[in-house]
Amino acid sequence: MDCARLQINEIFYSIQGESTHAGRPCVFVRLTGCNLRCRWCDTEYAFNEGERMTVAEVARKAAAFGCDLVEITGGEPLLQAGIYPLIEMLLDLGNTVMIETSGASEVSRLDPRVIKIMDLKCPQSGESERNLWTNLDHLGASDEIKFVVADREDYEWARGVIQDRKLAARVNAILLSPVFGRMDAATLARWILEDHLPARLQLQMHKHIWPPDTRGV
Repeated sequence: MDCARLQINEIFYSIQGESTHAGRPCVFVRLTGCNLRCRWCDTEYAFNEGERMTVAEVARKAAAFGCDLVEITGGEPLLQAGIYPLIEMLLDLGNTVMIETSGASEVSRLDPRVIKIMDLKCPQSGESERNLWTNLDHLGASDEIKFVVADREDYEWARGVIQDRKLAARVNAILLSPVFGRMDAATLARWILEDHLPARLQLQMHKHIWPPDTRGV
């Protein structure tokens, strides 16, 4: 794929619904394409839909919203080579840039200034075998790790990873998010409290503000 161009699904301005930046106005740049098929994916429309844009066009459209917090997401944004010059351009313009990526895509090439939000896949996602564990070596104090939890099995798996790999010492935050409409948030909160787990309960704020299938918000 031409690294000067990207396949873009959508660019929009909304409230950040996840991460430690939840609640803040944010520009979202969603790329087309994903190499995973998680059972409860809520952005299947990003698998194929999109239009070709140059890196400069994407950066210009993102800047037009007048917001200096930008999240790059997908799909899986690291599948496109043009992501690297885009990130550099957005950072050089003075933005705080986050990238949401699965644990299955290599992150070592990312600019150290970007905030990596890595979604490690739990067993019930159907994709936990795809996690690339060497990625943990490339996370730093500004980065975040997310686990999307469907049931007790997922929670215990995530708890084991957090404890065995000493994740709390590696990153800024560990986020446990219940699968929307399937996992009871109060139950997940209780488990976190019972285990004194060094993690944050994360709710997808945007799905509580707008209907959960709303696009572009």
